[in-house]
Amino acid sequence: MEPSENTTSNHTLNSTGAEGLWEIGDKTKLCRFLCYGSEGDIYTAREQGHVSMVNAAALLSLLQEGRGAEVVEEVKRFGQDGHAVRPGPAFFALALCSQHSELKTRQAAFKALKEICRDPAHLFSFIQYKKELKEGMKCGIWGRALRKAVSDWYNEQDALSLAAAVTRCKQREGWSHQDLLRLSHTKPATDAIALISKYVTKGWKEVQGAYADKENSEEVVKVLSYLEVVEKVKHSCDEMEVSSLIEEHKLEREQLLTDHLKSKQVWSALLKEMSLHSILKILGKMTSNKLLEPRSLETQTICERLQNESSLKKAKIHPFSILLASENYKRGQGFQGKTKWEADGSILKAMDWAFYRSFMNVEPVGKRFVMAVDVSTSLTSIVPGTAISTAVAAAAITMIFARTEANTQVLAFSEGAVVPCSLSTDMTLAEVTAELVKFPSGSTDCTLPITWATENGKSIDMFIILTNNPLWTFAASPVECLKKHRLASGTDSKLVMCGLTSIGHAIADTEDRGLLSICGFDLGAFNVIRNLALDLI
Repeated sequence: MEPSENTTSNHTLNSTGAEGLWEIGDKTKLCRFLCYGSEGDIYTAREQGHVSMVNAAALLSLLQEGRGAEVVEEVKRFGQDGHAVRPGPAFFALALCSQHSELKTRQAAFKALKEICRDPAHLFSFIQYKKELKEGMKCGIWGRALRKAVSDWYNEQDALSLAAAVTRCKQREGWSHQDLLRLSHTKPATDAIALISKYVTKGWKEVQGAYADKENSEEVVKVLSYLEVVEKVKHSCDEMEVSSLIEEHKLEREQLLTDHLKSKQVWSALLKEMSLHSILKILGKMTSNKLLEPRSLETQTICERLQNESSLKKAKIHPFSILLASENYKRGQGFQGKTKWEADGSILKAMDWAFYRSFMNVEPVGKRFVMAVDVSTSLTSIVPGTAISTAVAAAAITMIFARTEANTQVLAFSEGAVVPCSLSTDMTLAEVTAELVKFPSGSTDCTLPITWATENGKSIDMFIILTNNPLWTFAASPVECLKKHRLASGTDSKLVMCGLTSIGHAIADTEDRGLLSICGFDLGAFNVIRNLALDLI
């Protein structure tokens, strides 16, 4: 994937004209905000802080400059193309744009609502942000424009898809579909949408009374039949009946009762269509509840899906996601609560197979990378919020880049020495881990890999340094080292410092757009690195 033409302009030389040292303008800050919820140069893994005006100074500045339509286009780009690590900032930005004083900005925001808020949970988040902004800006939210935008969101959906959506996600953030349909004064555009609206606002009995003796269109009959199935499941205690309806109508877990989820037969039906992402999240819980037992049909179903190459490709599941899930499952205990389980060997074996096969889902950036692992300290610590040691995490991250990016140089560094590592594509994760940790530990300097590349005449687009040290250690300024490499190689090089156990320390006080810090590590960190490499943030 190449960056669009309008993204490359985010790079600008600084006001002094110094080569290779870029200013961080409001557009870059906006893109960082849309990517991970902060305008700063630190991405903190697994951080789910609530977005507010405090995080959005550049967004406000751009709106004040009359660049609202441009902001909405960026929101659409990050929201639709998978660039964002977290969805919240996009909903917040769209809500802010929709309440701006400039008419064109408001119109652009409302026009983009359905593109950005693709499911009910997104729509509820958008409305909640508007409510919070109303309290700070002393203005109402349910004006004509919002009423129309929300009405269009419902009316422009495929009726059967909407019926499934409103029964899967009924409420979120303190809002329900009943609230939104009432406050937006939605006038259904079709008979099928009218049926769904009545079901949401009046209930199933009202629907039965209104449509029982009517001659209905084919679309209405389909929606009516689907809602009847949902209602039948809600009132059924028959495991066989519930399982049959799940398989026939592709019902999901959110449409069932809690008691249904105690049945192995029901789970067996759900697992056939459940996304791999969802399965990986609840493996431990299912095993703990004895829904997954050795050699059972349910266990066999999960193993078959994990070892199905086309299923992995369809799910676009990332190898790091599988590794996180595998190590957590192997751990046999949840991070919160008292849930415990004994990991099933066949599932672990299937997850191991899936880890290596899923490398095909990583889309290469096509840049020249240096992956440098700091081995100056023991890599036995655990990456916060995971069950993975820093050694395994560093090996997995390195493997993913080495296998998917053709121009990747892997280095281990410690005690003033930089050692190139040769990793073959047939090496296992355990072998790569052993290769990286075999070097002696000692004091460290995280600028060594940059200096090594400069002294050896290498032209590197992206330096990624993985360290276990809670605080960065530099013998020289990383900005100056990077600047020297840029000047020597003629390359617009960038640097990402990944503190695998860090809790929020930046590289340095720098205004260089090509430097970022990652604290901890998660799947989102790969997105951040990719976006920086493609000049998107």
